[in-house]
Amino acid sequence: MRRRQNIWTKIDLATVFIFLLLVFMGWLNIYSSAYSGAGSSLFDLSQRYGKQLLWIMFSLVIAVVVLNIDSKFFVTFSYPIYGFFVLLLFVVLLVGKEINGAKSWFVVGSFAFQPSEFAKFGTALAVSKLISSYNFSFSNWKSGLRVMALVFLPVSLIILQNDLGSALVYMIFIIPMFRAGLSGLILFFVVFFITLFVFSLILNPLTLIVALLALAFIVYLAMKKSWRSLLVGLLVFGGSSLLVWLILLLAGKDFPGLYYIFFRASILSAVVLFFVSQYKRNPQLSLITLVFAFSVLFSFSVDFGFNNVLGHHHRARINNLLGLEFDPLGAGYNVNQSKIAIGSGGFSGKGFLQGTQTKYDFVPEQSTDFIFCTVGEEWGFIGTLVVVTLFLFLIIRIIILAERQRSVFSRIYGYAVASILFFHFAVNIGMTIGLAPVIGIPLPFFSYGGSSLWFFTIMLFVFLRLDINRLDQLH
Repeated sequence: MRRRQNIWTKIDLATVFIFLLLVFMGWLNIYSSAYSGAGSSLFDLSQRYGKQLLWIMFSLVIAVVVLNIDSKFFVTFSYPIYGFFVLLLFVVLLVGKEINGAKSWFVVGSFAFQPSEFAKFGTALAVSKLISSYNFSFSNWKSGLRVMALVFLPVSLIILQNDLGSALVYMIFIIPMFRAGLSGLILFFVVFFITLFVFSLILNPLTLIVALLALAFIVYLAMKKSWRSLLVGLLVFGGSSLLVWLILLLAGKDFPGLYYIFFRASILSAVVLFFVSQYKRNPQLSLITLVFAFSVLFSFSVDFGFNNVLGHHHRARINNLLGLEFDPLGAGYNVNQSKIAIGSGGFSGKGFLQGTQTKYDFVPEQSTDFIFCTVGEEWGFIGTLVVVTLFLFLIIRIIILAERQRSVFSRIYGYAVASILFFHFAVNIGMTIGLAPVIGIPLPFFSYGGSSLWFFTIMLFVFLRLDINRLDQLH
């Protein structure tokens, strides 16, 4: 009895309060988006709000159960939990049901279960366990490869399910890794290549190569402040371009265009300058030439990957987001209707149950991926500000709790929880207002669905359970 009292007196009540408030507000908006005025019961399981209320009750039971499990259980069984959910990801490929183009669901009667949601929880536990293990260090490349493999395995299986949105969430594990000692240079390169991917779609290929070349020279000058090196680099690039053109001329080929020449000249120049840097023992030049060459190859491969790896609907959504296409009745319909609904709410909103855009199905998926539209239409700017503020408070609170942990495992797991919540929150709201591509991920505690609600509940309350025993764990 004393142990139970300790649990309820030590739990972080601020986090629990925000969780309950978000869940309740989410249910209100699901109810509003599905309400028809027919006076149906709140427990009507034929309606989404009835099902969601049932799942909320189950989630509260799950939270209580998790809080009564010894926190050492999650540390000890991190790898088996991870392995179990990875196994489910494999099994769903064989016997799962395809919904919205993704074969990522187990369906039993009217109940659907998506293992990719819970695999994030398993991965968070496994990554935390590995990073907190004895002698782990990101300065050891073998340790880095092991933790990357833990993340890549579920990602590869989720991609095979054709669920790119869920797979992208796993990128956010770089943040807890960074907190654990991963070089900031790695984080910089991740951001750099994401930016390069976007510019590879927007800019003309020739313009992009010239921009990358100019950036490489600027960075090198900032590091070495050697104008002579700049002149040598320009001469090498010019000579490489001339050499490529002469080879093509001797081969009897017509002039292929500047991009064709500059692309090959860039790679040739990078190779030459890399060997020069090795001879001169100039590590800065070595690094810049390698990054430049890889950047050029990456930008060249973006077009192939974009057109041959991504599905048509993914390409259309990205093109609409970047302004390369405008299709308000096709790929851009959801986002266009979403922005209309949010904008129609004005400053204070139309009022509870008074929304028209969402209630009459002008916005597809208004109770799942686009639940934020209901908030914007019925509660206006004030309501959206409250929701965004609550999410930010929750994420910041989790980070504060993570920083006070004595256990490396608990600290890294706390950062994983905060990072996953942030990614879902930022991308989901971003896609409803046209700032992020529509990739189909739920808004935590808000969107309709049992799998996502239970996953976020388990993930959050496992961390709260670890926090209760923070003074008892040293590793």
